[in-house]
Amino acid sequence: MPTSPIRALLTFLVVASLAGCQTLPAAPTQRVDGGPSAPATPVPSAPARGPFVTAANPLAVEAGLAILRRGGSAVDAAVAIQAVLGLVEPQSSGLGGGSFMMVYDAATNAVTAYDGRETAPAAATPELFYENGRPLPFLDAVLSGRSTGVPGAVAMLGLAQKNHGTLPWSALFGEAERLARDGFVVSPRLAGMIALTGGQARTAWADAYFTKADGTRYVAGDTLRNPAYAATVATLAREGAGALYAGPLAQAIVDTVHEGRRPGTLSTADLAGYRPIAREALCRPFRIYVVCIPPPPSSGVSLLQLLAMAETPEAARALAGGETSAEAWTTFAQLQRLMYADRDRYVGDPAFVGVPVAGLLDPDYVASRAALAPGLTGAAVAGTPPGGIFRAPDATREPAGTSHFVVVDARGNAVSMTTTVESVFGSGRMANGYFLNNQLTDFSFTPTTAEGQPVANAVAAGKRPRSSMSPVIILDRQGRLVGAMGSPGGSSILAYVAKGLIATLVWDLPVQAAFDLPNLVAKGSGFGADTARFGPTLEAGLEANGIVLAPNTSENSGLHGGIWRGDRWDGGADDRREGVARTD
Repeated sequence: MPTSPIRALLTFLVVASLAGCQTLPAAPTQRVDGGPSAPATPVPSAPARGPFVTAANPLAVEAGLAILRRGGSAVDAAVAIQAVLGLVEPQSSGLGGGSFMMVYDAATNAVTAYDGRETAPAAATPELFYENGRPLPFLDAVLSGRSTGVPGAVAMLGLAQKNHGTLPWSALFGEAERLARDGFVVSPRLAGMIALTGGQARTAWADAYFTKADGTRYVAGDTLRNPAYAATVATLAREGAGALYAGPLAQAIVDTVHEGRRPGTLSTADLAGYRPIAREALCRPFRIYVVCIPPPPSSGVSLLQLLAMAETPEAARALAGGETSAEAWTTFAQLQRLMYADRDRYVGDPAFVGVPVAGLLDPDYVASRAALAPGLTGAAVAGTPPGGIFRAPDATREPAGTSHFVVVDARGNAVSMTTTVESVFGSGRMANGYFLNNQLTDFSFTPTTAEGQPVANAVAAGKRPRSSMSPVIILDRQGRLVGAMGSPGGSSILAYVAKGLIATLVWDLPVQAAFDLPNLVAKGSGFGADTARFGPTLEAGLEANGIVLAPNTSENSGLHGGIWRGDRWDGGADDRREGVARTD
């Protein structure tokens, strides 16, 4: 059942006041290079309305807007957007992947978290990725049939659309079918992925799809057709979301997973038994706002923990220096280290492990963790939150292959959805015209340490892997919609979304300027960054504080979202991707 942010907020505000939380002063709005940027307008009392869509490909944005123009809801538009993204941005998401979706209902101020995370097959064991008594090399595991979990995105969209849709489900796939049948223009980003010389881009399935009749690969500007995808979305439109989980479409998925070396155990029974979950959103106050995210197995609780640490007095004072301040960025980095240390110990599928959500957000615990930030000189050590069972360190790898979009309809309903096939082109295996996920490699390959300590994110039959996907809905203290955002980026998603929230809600930057800021990711002992985007003065200031920037080795950000300011949407689409933000 959805939770009312207003009811939840009454309890949390009492806790926050006892913890001495405070509102931070707004920082001057300057870009990192010191140049001026337009000040953001204050959040109004008027309700936020659409149409508003921002996503990582203009074709997907247009598909969503077309649904909104016909009177469709935000969730209706989300179905159309995902169907198009899976075709034109297959390196990132698709019908063969999973998702987390946040839905805001303007009539009730309720926020619901929809969990479309993949599940491990019934035959999966903790040693799923072992061979000859040792864990497989990561790429070997990705390319195997063992890496694919039951796809959850389509089932999740079906449930959400049943609850929040206004148009017939059958009316939501026309643009995806047309583009697949008639062809779409290959974008530069997709072309760059097609040109990769190894991995998932060079499987037999990818070669068959991305090689033209003359033997060359598709390049930017070429028209790519996918009749199998057109047939699949036509079937989904006609028969409903369940068509992916039974009958010919399900059998094709199973057949593909069982092909070749290292086949998987995914069965038609696994597909038929999949169920998406509507969960209560996890909401906490931040400054004058309320930030809502999905609960575990999403890592959104860790994002809320970082925001709570950011409101402790010393951290708040440092962050108030703004985006040109080395002290602010240093504090941001140190809070990340603490957040990731806790996340890697405690977050997993709550159906299998106890996740101490309340403990991680306990005001005393948050204050004790934040107090460690100024003295950190290396990797942070995980703490012991109330109710937490101390588990082994987790070395789960989360590579590229994700997308995020935001939709708001004319009635003020909103969707914030992060969607993924995990790695670039997922497992590299295709069925029914789309790539299958490799989400099971989001589990820890080793279920215990050498000392026998259990890992929270170990493989188990029917289990959902921990995810860094953290789609955000932002409300005011009356429970009204203020904004939404999210990002791809593997485990760096938490750092990227935290940057977007701090830059817009603390530093008061326009959304596009906030998203364009350099990224800084602090996990363990190192600092990955968009090194070229930090000016020399700021980089020198960070180095003086012990933060030596190295090029980011994670998937880069793809922040998309918006803040309702004045009487319009201040929207943004990360300039590291190909997306747009539109209100027409």
